[in-house]
Amino acid sequence: MEHHMPEPQHTAPADPNAIDQRVFPPTARRGRECEQLKIGGIRATELTAKHGSPLYVVDEDAARTRAREIREALQTEALRIGTEATVYYAGKAFLCVEVARWMAEEGLAIDVASGGELAVALAAGVDPARIGFHGNNKSEAEIARAVRAGVGTIIIDSEIETQRIAHAAAAAGTTQRVRLRVNSGVHASTHDFLATSHEDQKFGQPLRDAPRLVRGILAHESLEFVGLHCHIGSQIFATDGFRESARRLLGTYRELAEITGADIPELNLGGGFGIAYTSAQAEEAPAIAEIARELADIVADGAREHGIAIPKLAFEPGRAVIGQAGVTLYTVGTTKTVQLAESDVAGDPADLGYSERLYVSVDGGMSDNARPALYGADYQVRIANRVSDAAPALVRVVGKHCESGDIVVQRDVIPGDVRPGDTLAVAATGAYCWSLSSNYNYMPRPPVVAVRGGTSRVIVRGQTEDDLLAQSVMVADAIENGDTNE
Repeated sequence: MEHHMPEPQHTAPADPNAIDQRVFPPTARRGRECEQLKIGGIRATELTAKHGSPLYVVDEDAARTRAREIREALQTEALRIGTEATVYYAGKAFLCVEVARWMAEEGLAIDVASGGELAVALAAGVDPARIGFHGNNKSEAEIARAVRAGVGTIIIDSEIETQRIAHAAAAAGTTQRVRLRVNSGVHASTHDFLATSHEDQKFGQPLRDAPRLVRGILAHESLEFVGLHCHIGSQIFATDGFRESARRLLGTYRELAEITGADIPELNLGGGFGIAYTSAQAEEAPAIAEIARELADIVADGAREHGIAIPKLAFEPGRAVIGQAGVTLYTVGTTKTVQLAESDVAGDPADLGYSERLYVSVDGGMSDNARPALYGADYQVRIANRVSDAAPALVRVVGKHCESGDIVVQRDVIPGDVRPGDTLAVAATGAYCWSLSSNYNYMPRPPVVAVRGGTSRVIVRGQTEDDLLAQSVMVADAIENGDTNE
C-alpha cells in the first residue's frame, strides 16, 4: 500500500532572516551591504516595483546549471555501465517557450503531455525528434499532429492508443517510435496523489499485460516498439523503489526479447527526483551524482540478473530541474494572531512549542500555488525587503481566496514584526506553481520573470482584470462594437 510522505518537520532557524541556499536559488543573497533579498543580483522590491506582486521569479542560471548537472550526472553514469542516457525535461513542471529553449540548449530533450505543451516546445525550436509525447487521453488530432511534426517518441498509455498512433503514422507514410507505459506495482514513498505506478489509477497498463500489448504493437508496420516506460511517483529521495521497479521491468524485457526476436533497446525509468522545500528536507535530499550512480548500478545489476543486454536509458526530471530556481514574491496585506489549543502545542512537534500562531495574509494564494491545498505541501518563507531583530514567531502564510485551505506556507518561523506592506519570498516554487495556477475568485495569473546577471525580463506575461473580463462573451462583444462605459 502507498504511504503518505510525512509532512516536512521544521526546526527553529538560528536566524529567521537567513537564506538557506539549499532551498532558495544559489544566487539568492542577503548581505551586510544590502539587507534585502537579492535574486540573480536584483533586489526583491525592485522586481515587484517593476513587474508587480505577486510575482513568479525564475533564476535562469540556476535552472540552466541544474539541468546541465542532472544531464551530465545521468549520462556519465550510463557510460560507466556501458550504455547511454537521454534526459527529458518534464515540461509539466513548468513550460514556456523560453524555458523550453533553455532546456534544449543545455542538451535536454523535452517531455510534453498535451497538444498545448507540444505547441510550446515546437515554438521554442526544439528538434521534434527530441520530444516525447505523454498523456493518458491523447486525442486523434493531437496524435496526428505529433506524427506529422516528427515527434521522436509517443508513449502508448492504453490499447486504444496503439490503434490511433498506428493509423496516424500509416496515414502520414511514416514509422512512429513508441514506448509502452506500464505500472510495475512499485510505489514510491510519497503522497497518494503523487504516486503513479499502482494499478488502480489512470496511467499506464499493468506490467503483466506488456507481452500481449507489445504483440499488438508489433502487428502494425507503422509502429516501432523501442521499450517500456514506468514512472513510480514524485518527490522521491530514496532509490529503493527504482531498484525494485527496474528489476521487474528488466525481467519482463527478457520475455519481450523472445517476442520481438531482439534485445529491447530502451528503458525509460521516468523521473520524480525530489527537491528540498524546507531546510529539514535539505538534510535528507541526496546529491544528483549519488542518485545517478545508484540508478546506473540498479540497471546494471538487473540486466545481469536477467541475462539481458543493458538497454539505453531515459529519464524525465522536471521538478528537480526547475523547482529550486523559482521564488514567488508576495506583498503582505493583513496579519492576525490566534491562540493554539494546548493539545496542538503538545501534540504537534512541527509547531515547535509555540502557544500562538501569526496568520500572514498575502496578495496571492492557492490560485498561484495549488500544491499546499492539493498535496499538503510545505514551503519556506522569508521577509525579503528587510531584516529584523524582532522575536521570532510561528507563522502561517495564507492567501486571499474564499477557502480555509488557501494556505501558501503551512508553518515557518520568521521575525514576529512582519507587517502590511512587507515583501515575502517563498522558495522552491519553480515547479507546479505557475503550471497549476488558476483564476479562482477572478484572480489574474501573475507574470513570470527570468533574472540573470542583474537584469530581469518577462518570459510569461501576467494577466489583468481586463484580460479576464474580455473572456466574457457579452463584454468581448461590447468591446468589439465600441459599446463601453469607458
